[in-house]
Amino acid sequence: MTSDLTLPPLDGRELALFDLDNTLLSGDSDFEWAQFLIGRGVIDGELHAAKNRDFYQQYVDGTLDIFEFLDFQLRPLARHERAQLDAWHREFMATRILPLIGERARALVRAHRERGALCAIVTATNSFVTGPIAREFGIPHLIGTIPAQEDGRFTGKPRGEPSFREGKVTRVNAWLETLGLWRGSFARSWFYSDSHNDLPLLDWASHPVAVDPDARLAAAAQAKGWLTISLRP
Repeated sequence: MTSDLTLPPLDGRELALFDLDNTLLSGDSDFEWAQFLIGRGVIDGELHAAKNRDFYQQYVDGTLDIFEFLDFQLRPLARHERAQLDAWHREFMATRILPLIGERARALVRAHRERGALCAIVTATNSFVTGPIAREFGIPHLIGTIPAQEDGRFTGKPRGEPSFREGKVTRVNAWLETLGLWRGSFARSWFYSDSHNDLPLLDWASHPVAVDPDARLAAAAQAKGWLTISLRP
């Protein structure tokens, strides 16, 4: 594993896709959001913390039912006005997220942006939580799970296909189509991830990179000859 990635000479248009949790962040934004709400007394601490840990372990184990998880994860959004949620999120960014963003992650994103790559974060975490994080990195496109809204309030349900496992490939392809592009439009397509749950999109990319990978992804990366890097201090 290397801590530095030297990008090859630019020889055509590039696509750079980044997983977020435990990849660009040295933690999980979903988990941190729930812990933040527990700390604020917004949700029941004992019950929610236990479920949050259970779902996170299922994600790590590769057994997560994404719709069961989203029903749990998005429910708190439906209980509060958007203005209040936005105010909480600003505090969440300052206290929980900014400490999880290291200089190596910022430098990696900056290197791709300076090369003129089309950049996007591709994450299963919902776009309410992750939108401000993408903006903090200066990444203009976000492919995240979309929380449904009615009359300006979240409903507590997802809209469309969650960007999880094979759903990430579906969502990326659909996004590129809206731009009049496809995978073959790029000389190189990069995807950075820490998780074996992202193997479908890693296989899709011409240049997959394992970032501080879990054990199953580390084994797959070694078997496939993929680059493995660390973005941690």
